[in-house]
Amino acid sequence: MLASWGSLPGLVRQLTGLGGCARPIRLSGYRAEHALNTTTGEIGPELHRLDSTDLPAGHLLVRCNNRRTTRCATCAETYRRDTYHLITAGLRGGKGTPEQVATHPRVFATFTAPSFGPVHNRPDSGRCRCGARHPADDPALGTPLDPERYDYEAAVLWNAHAGAIWRRFSIYLRREIAKRAGLTQRAFRQYARVSFAKVAEYQKRGAVHFHAVIRLDGPTGGDTPPPSWASAELLTDAIRAAAAAARITGPTLDGREHTFAFGRQLDIRPIRSADLGGGTELTDRAVAAYIAKYATKGAETATGTLDRPLKFLAELAALDLTDHARRMIRTAWTLGARKDLEHLRLRAWAHMLGFRGHFSTKTRRYSTTLGALRTARAEWQRLQAAIARGETPHDPAAEPEETTLVLAHWAFAGTGLTAGEQWLTDALTPNITSTEGETDR
Repeated sequence: MLASWGSLPGLVRQLTGLGGCARPIRLSGYRAEHALNTTTGEIGPELHRLDSTDLPAGHLLVRCNNRRTTRCATCAETYRRDTYHLITAGLRGGKGTPEQVATHPRVFATFTAPSFGPVHNRPDSGRCRCGARHPADDPALGTPLDPERYDYEAAVLWNAHAGAIWRRFSIYLRREIAKRAGLTQRAFRQYARVSFAKVAEYQKRGAVHFHAVIRLDGPTGGDTPPPSWASAELLTDAIRAAAAAARITGPTLDGREHTFAFGRQLDIRPIRSADLGGGTELTDRAVAAYIAKYATKGAETATGTLDRPLKFLAELAALDLTDHARRMIRTAWTLGARKDLEHLRLRAWAHMLGFRGHFSTKTRRYSTTLGALRTARAEWQRLQAAIARGETPHDPAAEPEETTLVLAHWAFAGTGLTAGEQWLTDALTPNITSTEGETDR
């Protein structure tokens, strides 16, 4: 059928431009370019027009840019690579970040959730509390030993407050560093700054924990050296103290008070430069690859829950979920009906087991941004397209009397591909494979 379409070559070009996106956004509308005299303001005739009805697919197709591997593997892989480069830039420079950040004290820390009841696990001793030796792929891992006694209410509320606990920790961390340096909090800002990038990961039991790169800079960020007293040891000691002190008072439900804090398991390791790597030292590349891997995964990957919101709780009956994930979702849905928990929006985030925060965040001066990386990639693609058309690349320094006025109107027309478009996309797109490590592009 596709071979009979006279527009097949154009459709191939349109689908190739999506880079293999599985669920593109379909837009209807137009984009018109007019000559504009910058001196007189006079609008000239139409130079070029793009109308969705003239496109082979009948719509303008735009990549979905979904970060979830379960929703779109190709867009998730782009997000993972961008996250890798964002983290790497903050560890050894590049992408607008000075290379001297590689000499600043920095650590890789993992913050876990507290216990809500014993679960099936794989301890160092080899045997779980249930007496079994669970293989790594055992679906029982992370599920409660006694579901009836497991604290599902506290588990869901922990996820809902995890972002607030991190914010409290980041405040305490600056206080603890200042205390160890013999400075007041106000004076600390004149000597040093804390920069970090973190990602949220779900443990198999469905509780969120955080992986973070934490760096100690000079007062203006990575472009200034940290003070002489700054060290990875001081930073590690301050992190432990701040993590132990960070607590959030939660809601009181039916006479039960909730208080949330990080779990007792806290892992902090100094990061060594890749040039000094070797043996078992933790290198910046290993850290960046580890964080980027979890930036594209959600609760659905670890616990077998959903990757999209629920409209009605009755939808659970038709879904293939683990009993543990089902109970977590039901608990979030039930708690979401309470007026005193309305601000937590638990029903909207029941599929995420109550967690509604961003999966990856960073301080402003840690490194570049995902937006900057996307803009640079789009500019490069436009440049390559112009060269392919035989056009002379635009010189930003030039200031012609005439420029281009763009008028556009686009409306949402749906998502996804037709059966024929999907078949053609599968034939054009190689399998997406994600690697643990990367080299600079």
